[in-house]
Amino acid sequence: MRRRHTKRKPIQQKPRYRVNEYIRIPIVFVIDENKVQIGEMSNTDALALAKSRGLDLVEVAPNAHPPVCKIANFGKFQYSQSKQDRLNKAKQKRTEVKGVRLGVRTDSHDLSFKKKQTEKFLSKGNKVKIELRLRGREKAHQDLAIENIRKFLASIDIPYKIEEDIKRYPGGFNVLIAPE
Repeated sequence: MRRRHTKRKPIQQKPRYRVNEYIRIPIVFVIDENKVQIGEMSNTDALALAKSRGLDLVEVAPNAHPPVCKIANFGKFQYSQSKQDRLNKAKQKRTEVKGVRLGVRTDSHDLSFKKKQTEKFLSKGNKVKIELRLRGREKAHQDLAIENIRKFLASIDIPYKIEEDIKRYPGGFNVLIAPE
């Protein structure tokens, strides 16, 4: 049995926060646990201040000049960050690309059914990829295929915008539309 190789999605790395002794920059900008800006101070003074309060020094903005460090409990900080990430992920709107497949000889009733399906997909906020398959001798009449797609697009009542114009691909033509 042959094994199929699928392209793996790249794993998104979560930002790594440097904590306490791992912060090597000599001067840092410090924010305390109550979100009060203390200001610039040396790394060792900031670390001593964090230890005296029984908390950790966490580097939250390493690319700033000087880097911004926060005095916080690192465990609670990580938990709040993961909670925030989950909330952000839940708020993201995911659009699906639905497909509608036509043919050159598709009957008018079938076209009206596919039109209703397309309008339903668009009203739900999904993008729709309309494909027109060409088989055998139909490949010689590409102008008719493009005309059929244009007629189908003109029949759609819901407002839409064309994201990818009519393109040729090995099996026929396709067009990608999205709701306005």
